[in-house]
Amino acid sequence: MAIILITGGARSGKSARAEIRAWGFAGQPVYIATAEPLDSEMSDRIAKHRARRGQDWRERETPLELATALAETDGGGARLVDCLTLWLSNLMHAERDWTEEAAKLVDALGRQQSPVVLVSNEVGSGIVPDNALARQFRDAAGQLNQMIARAADEVEFVVAGLPLRVK
Repeated sequence: MAIILITGGARSGKSARAEIRAWGFAGQPVYIATAEPLDSEMSDRIAKHRARRGQDWRERETPLELATALAETDGGGARLVDCLTLWLSNLMHAERDWTEEAAKLVDALGRQQSPVVLVSNEVGSGIVPDNALARQFRDAAGQLNQMIARAADEVEFVVAGLPLRVK
C-alpha cells in the first residue's frame, strides 16, 4: 500500500504524472473525480481528461464524500483522486467544515489497503490574492496539502511536466 501526493502549479502535468503512477500498481485503477461540470469550460476540461485517460479506468464522480469513496473502492487497483483543490472548493462552496472533512480523509488514508495517488494544486507560490475569500481558499489549500503530505508515503512536485521527489 502507498499514499502518494502529487502537487504542482496549474497545467504543470500533475494529472498525467498521477495517471502514470497509478498504472504502476497492479489491478485496474479507479479515477475518483472531484470536479463538477458546472459550466461549459469545466465540461470541456473533464472531457479532455477522459479522452487522455482512455477507457481503461473505472471512474467515480465524488465532489464531496472523498473518504467514503476511498473506503468503497479499497481492495482493488490504485485510486487516483483528482483533485484535492477542487474538492476543497466544493466543500467551501457547500459551507462544510473543510478541516473536519480533511481529518476524515487523513484517517481514511491511514486505513487503505490499496494505493492512493492524490493530486493537488500548489497555490501558495503566487501573489497574495486581493480578496478575503481567495485568501481563505489559498490558506486552506496550503493547510490541506500539508496535512496530506504528512500522511503520504511519497510527495512529488511537478514542474513543466517533470516530477521532483520531495518526500
